This record gives sequence, C-alpha cells and structure tokens, in this order.
Amino acid sequence: MMTRENNNTTALLIIDIQNDYFPGGTMELEDSAEAAEKAGAVLSYFRNNSMPVVHIKHISNQEGATFFLPETEGAEIHQSVAPLETEKVITKNYPNSFRETELLGYLQEKSISNLVICGMMTDVCVSATTRAAMDFGFHNTIIADAVTTKARELNGEMIPAEQITASFLAGLNALGGLYATLETSESYIKNQ
Repeated sequence: MMTRENNNTTALLIIDIQNDYFPGGTMELEDSAEAAEKAGAVLSYFRNNSMPVVHIKHISNQEGATFFLPETEGAEIHQSVAPLETEKVITKNYPNSFRETELLGYLQEKSISNLVICGMMTDVCVSATTRAAMDFGFHNTIIADAVTTKARELNGEMIPAEQITASFLAGLNALGGLYATLETSESYIKNQ
C-alpha cells in the first residue's frame, strides 16, 4: 500500500490528451479514446485519494503547425480527463513539458519526487518529458496502456503506432527502469 507520505510526494502528469488527437481532430492518433479512458481511470484514483494532478496542454506556436492551434477547440483538453478547477494546468510549446514552463518549479514547490505519467504522443512529448524528468531526479512510472501515438513513415515504410509505442516504452524501461517503470492502469490502481 502507498503510504500517506508517498501520496503527498507522487503526482499524476497527464500530457497532451487534447481534442485534435481524437476522431474528427486534425492529428488523430491510434486508439486515442482507449488510451484516454485508461488515463481517466488513473485520474479518478488520484482524485479519490486527494493526490496531486498536473495537466499539460500543448499549444503550437511554430509556423506551419496544423494541430493544437491557439484558441481552437482542437487544442482543448479532452473531456475524458478534463481538469477540475483545483487541478494545475500548465501550457507548453515544446515536446518536453519542462522546457520554458513552470512545471519543475511547481513540482519542487509541492515536494513531488514521483511522477505517474500518461498521455500523447508516446514517442514525442511523453518520451521527451519522461527523459527530462529523470534528469531532474524524479522517479517515473508510465501507465503503458494510457499512452499512444500514430503510425510513422521511415524510409518509405510505415511503422505501426503500436510498434512505435512498444519500442519507446521498452527504451524508457531499459536498464532496470532507468527512465521509468511501466504499469498498466489496472495494475497501478490495484497495487497502490
């Protein structure tokens, strides 16, 4: 069981679960609704146990960007994990959620040392943020069924989204969980 002290030093980080990644959005990901549902289950656990939650919202400010554009419905956080007024929302403009944001200062101010991470895209913002978090000394757990991405083209070949997610999670979990340990949403909730 997680002790109250651990409850107070562990925060849920929900990265970029935003409307453009869902059916009808401008950058639909593979199985985004299923991943968001799993993230929502972990979010409910954190809320029920009065544990800190941080929502990360990406706003694209790069020229030529086609999704997460400022002041669009597509850039809004998806209803499946919509933040409560009491939950912290941090806006970012880069894949790494720590870059040019208040995230590190906020977590340090709250004495957070453990992050539970879910979100989108596995190979971009989730990976960049997890790697940076480890460099800042955080202990990371990624909820492996609450992340997703899309198929990518490499040298004329399409790499399936599921394969990309599996490869990135394997890399983050390599060397004894150097960057992160992995749990499913069910196992994380059950084992706390």
